Amino acid sequence: MTTEILAFPSSGSPSDEPSAGAPVLVGCSHGTSDESGRAAIRALLDDVRAARPDLTVHEAFVDVQQPEVGDVVTEVVTGTMQDAVVVPLLLSGGFHVDVDITESVAGRGEESGPGHGRASAARPLGPDDRLVDLLAERLAEAGLRPDDAVVIAAAGSSRAGAARDVEQVAAGLRERHTGPVTVGYGAMAKPSVPDAITAARADGRRVVVAAYLLAPGFFYDRVLEAGADLVSAPLAPDARLTAIVLDRYADAAAVLGR
Repeated sequence: MTTEILAFPSSGSPSDEPSAGAPVLVGCSHGTSDESGRAAIRALLDDVRAARPDLTVHEAFVDVQQPEVGDVVTEVVTGTMQDAVVVPLLLSGGFHVDVDITESVAGRGEESGPGHGRASAARPLGPDDRLVDLLAERLAEAGLRPDDAVVIAAAGSSRAGAARDVEQVAAGLRERHTGPVTVGYGAMAKPSVPDAITAARADGRRVVVAAYLLAPGFFYDRVLEAGADLVSAPLAPDARLTAIVLDRYADAAAVLGR
């Protein structure tokens, strides 16, 4: 990860006038080369700006796109001497949350020296009951029937905490759906989405995939090709996501005493 000071776009850039001393909200997503995926994440952050016009909101990434989250935090806390809260625009914990985002705020808490802002990292967006509600709504929009088998398609991680996060969401969905609900992963965890679909179809049921993803992109394209009868749309943007982002921000800002 580089640490040079970046030149940011004029819209919502760290050089903008600070807003009432509130920490800057850095919305950090994975990043994608898919234009519709990029638009979905931008729309989510635009909704955050509309809901909280008093906040300065920046976009950052852990992969594929620029600027990197560490560079954005560096510019905010050293270039403008403002505090920053990084909100992972990620549905579960995992390497990007535990390593990339954690490292971006490391050493920038209360112990930071004078002449610098401070930084903290929020929890990922999930698990959260509002995500279960949103996932159930997307499934209904896709045409889910009561006896269908549902496979939740999650990105996957080698870290056990990420799977626990997804399983908590799956447990919530089981309370809302009478048919079986299982989980498949895109990478780094088993079963894979295609294997989970095959297993779910074993008793002859129709299989509907719940795309537990914020936006279109590489993984969503693979889910569409995995052999399900129906696939729900990604989650973003949605007012419930906006509320979760702001709740995560508020919790992490409280750590900074703001």
